[in-house]
Amino acid sequence: MRRNDLLGLPPLIALAISCAFLPGCKHGVSPSPSAQTGEASSVLTMPLNIERLNPAINRIIPAGATLERLVTGFQWVEGPVWDNGGLYFAAIHSNSIERWTPSQGASLFLQPSGYQGKTPYTGPESGSNGMTLDARGRLTVAGHARRDVFRLESLSPDAQITILADSYQGKELNSPNDLVYRSDGSLYFTDPPYGLPTQGDNDPSKQLKVNGVYRIPHALEQKPGAPPDRAALQLVVSNLSRPNGIAFSPGEKYLYVDNSEPQKLWMRYRVQPDGALTDPKVFYDATSIRARGVPDGMKVDTEGNVYSAGPGGIWIFSPAGTPLAIIFTPETVGNLAWGGPDRKTLYIAAASSIYRIQTDVVGEPVVQPK
Repeated sequence: MRRNDLLGLPPLIALAISCAFLPGCKHGVSPSPSAQTGEASSVLTMPLNIERLNPAINRIIPAGATLERLVTGFQWVEGPVWDNGGLYFAAIHSNSIERWTPSQGASLFLQPSGYQGKTPYTGPESGSNGMTLDARGRLTVAGHARRDVFRLESLSPDAQITILADSYQGKELNSPNDLVYRSDGSLYFTDPPYGLPTQGDNDPSKQLKVNGVYRIPHALEQKPGAPPDRAALQLVVSNLSRPNGIAFSPGEKYLYVDNSEPQKLWMRYRVQPDGALTDPKVFYDATSIRARGVPDGMKVDTEGNVYSAGPGGIWIFSPAGTPLAIIFTPETVGNLAWGGPDRKTLYIAAASSIYRIQTDVVGEPVVQPK
């Protein structure tokens, strides 16, 4: 099959995807910057390598926009979230959460953040993963190798930890990956096996057959230090092979969940008043695109556009699922976050580094008002 026949993609998208990974192509991705042992480094500014697929993108990403690398030297960074003038992010392989600020660069915030065992972890990803904030400003973490979802009762590494979920119907969760609050105080999270030692469905420690999407009905109101209400945990999606990134549309009419492999899908579900998900729809299918990276972390802006890690870098979609642009990044993207005083800065967690792009739109807050 010809590249521009894939999925009925317009020729421009097909050209951009294929060309981005050919040496010497005008859309080629720059080599990854050299690592600097995880310490803060001076900001490195580079041209933004963007394929503008729809004129609507010009209202979002201004002409002359640049990509800035803020810090580098990690193995795999994930789960960025902005609060109090700084960016928290997970350094999964070092089992830690880091905090970056413009004045001090990156510094250790919490370690261990994931695996808590006394013996060495036998898998590649020992740390925590996605993070968000609840309506009271408390950091909520997908524990990944901890196999739970937990909350810090204050923004301190010594804060009390509250476990919000750790099992479903008596079986231990796989490895919670990403999460998002609804304005009613419930919390939705994805649970693929990537934090298990072998990262596969046949891992000896995997107890659940499903790789699910779950809802914790009253996560916001769980008392500090109280055990999770295990009987209340709801399995809301059970038929995705590798659910990963998750985000609400503005107004919470829809919930987006992407699937990383083998099908590279972005799914959209209608959210019912009781929190159930109905009317599943393929928002976009990139299964046949052969490029490094998969659908992963997602965020939306206040206009409803969707920003997601995907093949080649960052994909930007309209609320109707039309690709507006592909931003080709020097490294594989894992997740994104809106930040800055006006929420117009898009922070990018990509392999060894944290990057940022200044945009002309306002990002949706991580907690939507009721």
